[in-house]
Amino acid sequence: MNSPKTPSAEPILVTGGAGYIGSHVVRDLDAKGYFPVVLDDLSSGHAEAMLCGELVRGDAGDTERVGALIRARGIRRVLHFAAFIQVEESVAEPLKYYENNSFNCLRLLKACLASGVKSFIFSSSAAVYGIPGTIPVAETAPLLPINPYGASKLVSEMLLRDAAASRPGFRYVALRYFNAAGADRLARLGQDYRKPTHLLTRALKTALGRFPCLEVFGDDYPTADGTAVRDYIHVDDLSSAHLKALEYLENGGESRAFNCGYGVGHSVLDVVAAAKRVTGIDFPVVHAARRPGDPAALVADPGLIRRELGWAPPVPALDEIVASAWKWEQKLAARKN
Repeated sequence: MNSPKTPSAEPILVTGGAGYIGSHVVRDLDAKGYFPVVLDDLSSGHAEAMLCGELVRGDAGDTERVGALIRARGIRRVLHFAAFIQVEESVAEPLKYYENNSFNCLRLLKACLASGVKSFIFSSSAAVYGIPGTIPVAETAPLLPINPYGASKLVSEMLLRDAAASRPGFRYVALRYFNAAGADRLARLGQDYRKPTHLLTRALKTALGRFPCLEVFGDDYPTADGTAVRDYIHVDDLSSAHLKALEYLENGGESRAFNCGYGVGHSVLDVVAAAKRVTGIDFPVVHAARRPGDPAALVADPGLIRRELGWAPPVPALDEIVASAWKWEQKLAARKN
């Protein structure tokens, strides 16, 4: 796929750029004047999610091929999204997660260091904190993941930290996502996983009749209504954080990690209620046991990213986030019918 950008636009490598978050970032990189070169094996991404740039089908862990691609295109900046993301699956298949999330990051990093890459933006996760001792959680909190998914992301952060310490010309930002949600506000992009596990996506697909009911995992957490609490961040705002991170590194910012969240928590039942309000459909909900590896609450302290990156989008109402996802789900359903 060719972009309308001229060949003089700076190429930038985006691994996993045909996926949910990556495709939104590719959209914004193009608007910013970069030429996104997307490396994706399409195991969970979709070629049609690329609104711009060039798709190279392949594995981010193929060190030789990635290095050749970086050198051939003169790439100096990399954004790495390619990863497995399901907490429950990571508990059942931990080696799968370490292989893809940690070892492939190592292989990609080797290609980057050998080929002169200067800036690296890493898609990390709040799962690196495990069960925080205080809420909201700041970047200074202990890193004690309680599931292999979070551990695999922490291993990658450690690789980046040590690589940057050994190579003065190489710097990185690790963005620790809280809960990405919603869709492109023009409904051009959104979640399209073959086996969706995200709460909001499952709720909306249940409203559309794709699932017989929505399962709520755990109603005995030490929270106000007994269900897990998360910091839901609109994917468009999350995407903008990556552009801010690139700008930060371009301006000489030091390598470090930043939380990506609003600092506002919503429970599972809050999300369910919002989905019912937005859709106007009273879909069935059943309560089930807690899933392994799920903490009771994860809410960001966004102070550092606001101060250092200047990232401070207005916090949207939960219904606004849900409405953007609902518009996308309706479009997706119409396309597949």
